Amino acid sequence: MNALKTRKLLVNLHLIFAGLMAPAFLLVAISGGLYLINIKGTTTETPVTLSDGAQLDFSSETLDADVRTLLAQSGIDHKFEYTRNRGQAIDLRPTSRTYLTISQTEGGLTATRYKPNLQKSMIELHKGHGPSLFKLYQKFVAILLIGVVLGGVLVGLLAKAYRGKTIASLAAGTVLFLILALLA
Repeated sequence: MNALKTRKLLVNLHLIFAGLMAPAFLLVAISGGLYLINIKGTTTETPVTLSDGAQLDFSSETLDADVRTLLAQSGIDHKFEYTRNRGQAIDLRPTSRTYLTISQTEGGLTATRYKPNLQKSMIELHKGHGPSLFKLYQKFVAILLIGVVLGGVLVGLLAKAYRGKTIASLAAGTVLFLILALLA
């Protein structure tokens, strides 16, 4: 395949991949940008009553099943995909939508329902705390991003008219990255 056909193929793949990734990048840009200007979102907290004498062993191999049993015994209708154990508390994820936290206190188990607003939900998705299917999508987007970046650089290097600009911008970006990384 000659350089012109290769470049045309890379440009088409670049455009397709960029289109597939655009929604994810908008989510990251909006939620991350708002977070950086201190608009972090909020959650509404509501205490949840557990059955009398409710107990959980947070180190149990069957913690997810134990939590489902506890919720059923307490008459709490709450669906979750997985738990995040934080020692004395567990979050029932995904936390990008209404979720529960169950905490071990001196007085026994307590539970709280958290309902995130839109900004907080976007941040949770951004951080990878969303549903498993969305997390799989984020992994797919990460792989596509590598392809888009490398493909874009390759397209720039293959086109004689853009080669100098590509090399200069790649060098400038690398230097800026290294300086900022060293200062971090």
